[in-house]
Amino acid sequence: MHKHIEWDDPGSASVAAYFKDDPDHAPPYPGAVLSARYQGRIVRVKVEAYREEDAVSIGSVAAILDQHGRRFDAHQKLNVGDIVRLPDDKRAIERWEEDEEKE
Repeated sequence: MHKHIEWDDPGSASVAAYFKDDPDHAPPYPGAVLSARYQGRIVRVKVEAYREEDAVSIGSVAAILDQHGRRFDAHQKLNVGDIVRLPDDKRAIERWEEDEEKE
């Protein structure tokens, strides 16, 4: 069973918004690593399955990082290794710390 997570809104880093006009953009596939945001942290999810009808990836949390790249085993109720559902509209493009400071 997966752990229910209320993902942060990706805002200007939205993968869905970035690729909305690209008909050749392929959906996630098993083994792909996706990024999202959860309570201010970057979460990487390794895809195990993709449900096209829901536009949701299902996978395990591979890493939890802060904006400086420091890794954590857990953050709030999320742990590395947890199985989660990640909707396409919550996927985020990771940015380097310098990019965040410019905004």
